[in-house]
Amino acid sequence: MVEVETVATASLGDRSYLVCDGGRAAVIDPQRDVDRYLAAAGRRGVRITHVLDTHLHHDHLSGGLELCRLTGAEYGVAADEQVAFARPLAEGDVLEVSPQVRLRVVATPGHTFHHLSYVLENADGAVGVFTGGSLLFGSTGRTDLLGQQHSEDLARLQHASVRKLAELLPEEAQVWPAHGSGSSATIGQQLKVNTAFHLDEDAFVEHALTGLDPFPDYYAQLGLRNRAGPDPVDLREPARLRPAELARQLRTGDWVVDLRPRREFSRAHLAGAICLGLDGPLAHWLGWLIDWADPVTLVGTTSEQVAAAQRELVRIGLDRTTAAVGAPDELAPDPNLVRGLPSATFDDLAEAGPGTVVLDVRMRREWRTCHLLGAAHIPLFELRDRSRELPDGVVWVHCSAGYRAAAAASLLAREGREVVFIDEDFTAAHQADLPLASDR
Repeated sequence: MVEVETVATASLGDRSYLVCDGGRAAVIDPQRDVDRYLAAAGRRGVRITHVLDTHLHHDHLSGGLELCRLTGAEYGVAADEQVAFARPLAEGDVLEVSPQVRLRVVATPGHTFHHLSYVLENADGAVGVFTGGSLLFGSTGRTDLLGQQHSEDLARLQHASVRKLAELLPEEAQVWPAHGSGSSATIGQQLKVNTAFHLDEDAFVEHALTGLDPFPDYYAQLGLRNRAGPDPVDLREPARLRPAELARQLRTGDWVVDLRPRREFSRAHLAGAICLGLDGPLAHWLGWLIDWADPVTLVGTTSEQVAAAQRELVRIGLDRTTAAVGAPDELAPDPNLVRGLPSATFDDLAEAGPGTVVLDVRMRREWRTCHLLGAAHIPLFELRDRSRELPDGVVWVHCSAGYRAAAAASLLAREGREVVFIDEDFTAAHQADLPLASDR
């Protein structure tokens, strides 16, 4: 009996899939750290014979080429992408995973121009569909990743593609997307709840393109690297820095990233370190914030923390890292290099009084929905270039839950600003009777 195992990468909001039947398997949309798929196949006692990408991904490097190098599997990508090292696939092609199980190729442009979906079939018909960035749980993949000049055309294609899938497949067919949040769904469920099925083409285009937040600049280079073929991943332990070298990096403003949770960072950290804990989307924000030519040093209290962060970063192509392991007081050659970072609540902010400098580092769509009256708004990804816009004084920084606020506060502290980060959900601002506004 055919089985589908999800291999989730929660930090990037991505999913890959292992399709197994009769001792053979196919992998759909693999991430670059391919040992996860090899381990999953090993646990199930299956041999990987096919590896397929629904599209050339922008948010991560594909593991497709490397997985095929290691297993001898056939690698399939849309023919129109003209990827030299892959089998070209087009609408109607059928790939036999086993004598009983097939993957049928369906063209579903929209997320990209040459996007494909793969319908999983057995002897009884369609079991489900791997939709990549086409039909998601309750939504569809964004259509602006190839540039604003293409976004409307792609949105119209996206509207047609998701409806095409609904026409081709029975309502009980499972939907397995590569992106987005949610657990499981069928075509029938999506027909009820997904806005793509309740809006006409023009209304869908307006809905799809209105209020989109920016995406990281590194997305563009990942698409190009996936077309060229990513290098094999290297997860060997990075070189360890001695405290004196680490101190030098901190003094010169190099990227020293503290991987601990923000409350541990708040209690004590190395002066100049940036708070991007493993408990949040580390790779997404670090990839967006840094200049990619800059070296990165990962600081954790254990080797396991450093290894986990290294794995996160290689998924987006950040391969050049060094490391330091230990508590802040162990890594600091001078006790004066250990600092604290004050945290607070929205109730504390309410008591701070008028004239307090408040910085909101959420995205623009969040800001437009609701924000603190009088707050400055600089999204986290713009803070390095715009921090001089902030007035003098102690800066109270908030986001929606605390992760981005801690990162922003650590960036400002590195610049010499006095900061407090609000470590609380933004909904608490309502309860604190702080004045709120909306741009809607």
